[in-house]
Amino acid sequence: MYIVLEHPLVAHRVTLMRDRNTPPKIFRELVNEVTTFLAYEALKDIRTERVEVVTPVTATTGSRIADDVVVVPILRAGMGMLNAMLDMLPSAKVGVLGMQRNEETAEPVTYYSKVPLAKADELALVIDPMLATGGSACDAVAELKKLGYRRIKFLSLVSAPEGIAKFEREHPDVPVYTAARDERLNSSFYIVPGLGDAGDRIFGML
Repeated sequence: MYIVLEHPLVAHRVTLMRDRNTPPKIFRELVNEVTTFLAYEALKDIRTERVEVVTPVTATTGSRIADDVVVVPILRAGMGMLNAMLDMLPSAKVGVLGMQRNEETAEPVTYYSKVPLAKADELALVIDPMLATGGSACDAVAELKKLGYRRIKFLSLVSAPEGIAKFEREHPDVPVYTAARDERLNSSFYIVPGLGDAGDRIFGML
């Protein structure tokens, strides 16, 4: 299952991110803003508990987040989405998966993994700006399942139909939340129209 955020405020920001003339500072700000929208949508069903609170006027009841959440960025580009996720979930744990694409085969290569073992039924949120071939996303989720996670969601800024299809084949139980479903992959396995290299743009490496 995949969910595309159909909202004018999201579409406006995606358009600005696509513009090759958008400088790194603005690009990073846009990534944070769109990530916030993604988190808002993906966490609509997060578990809560009722608590009592005393306002300046009276006592009442409210809701408090009850889920334990682990946010897992895929290095390096996923780090650009992390601050926004932690702004939304300041008590979340952070795990890290380092994966890079073999430029000849377009297959992911894992070079680093530091993710806590699942202790109960924590919610894991995997974040990566691009869902292109789907290789890194699928491998990341497979790694989390090996560590005992059973409640997983994947968040990306833009996604290619090829990547979505592969992800749904391999992990039909994990929903994908994305701000845009793009047209296709080109011969170099980059998303079209895409954002270019999101990691390079986030970290000013152009």
